[in-house]
Amino acid sequence: MRGRTQRTRRKQRGVAVVTALLLTALAITIVASLFWQQQVQVRSVENQRLHLQTRWILRGALDWARLILRQDGMDNPKFTRADGVWATPLAETRLDQYVERERVQGEDYDATLKGQIYDAQSRYNLANLATAAVVNSGELSVFRQLLNLLQLDSGLASAAAQLVARGQVQSGQQGTQQKGAMPLQRVEDLAAAGFSPAAIERLRDFVIVLPNTARVNVNTAKAEVLAALVQGMSLSEAQSLVAARKNKTYGQQSDFTGAMTGRTVLADVVTRSDYFLVLSQVKLDRAVLESWALIRRLPPQQGSRTFLEWIREI
Repeated sequence: MRGRTQRTRRKQRGVAVVTALLLTALAITIVASLFWQQQVQVRSVENQRLHLQTRWILRGALDWARLILRQDGMDNPKFTRADGVWATPLAETRLDQYVERERVQGEDYDATLKGQIYDAQSRYNLANLATAAVVNSGELSVFRQLLNLLQLDSGLASAAAQLVARGQVQSGQQGTQQKGAMPLQRVEDLAAAGFSPAAIERLRDFVIVLPNTARVNVNTAKAEVLAALVQGMSLSEAQSLVAARKNKTYGQQSDFTGAMTGRTVLADVVTRSDYFLVLSQVKLDRAVLESWALIRRLPPQQGSRTFLEWIREI
């Protein structure tokens, strides 16, 4: 009888030990879960702070770019050159001492900024393909020739022009658009005109969509764009023209058209730019913000003031 009682007590003690271990494991799991949730919340708040700081740094960089462009507009009211001060790239610059952050001993803190300004009017503006929903034949010829030079299907030029026209406000219908028509806003939108992803990627460095009609700047345009503008000009001739720009600046449209002796310039051109692209990269610890921004600059008569048109994260 006594032996049976002792065995029963040992079983009860064993059950009690197992129960205690299970409760301990459960408690540890709950506490670990709470600490994990707290850590996730802290990391989330920290990530939000980092992203907010990167955006403030980006805004500061764009303000700096606007200041440079305004000064260039005041110093050079008649032309914009490809080798202007504004075109000097900003190498990766450390910002550690300028960004407010709690320092942790032994921690490697990474805060950098780099960027570059590009002349948006060195590219062909797709918005020029139509005006008031009517295709511009001269501009269509330019785009068709550009496609040929880039070894792309020139037959798609008409489809692109029609796409631009459908997205524009029709003459006499102020404030309205054609039903179902979406305005062309990005180069990627050319897919709706039949351009393949590979063709769009090939075009990316040579075309752009600006908010309104903006002509190509012959002082900054790439050789392919210049060759597309002048009827019968080969790519090698255009490359020679680009090389000669280092010692020669076109001050007005007639300077360029006059230099094209015996050749037809298919579309109007300019020698001074109003639109610029800014490529920026901000790094702050593990947060990285890369973006393109479009800046518009008013004419010298209006003080060369600048405005931010849009920012697009990459």
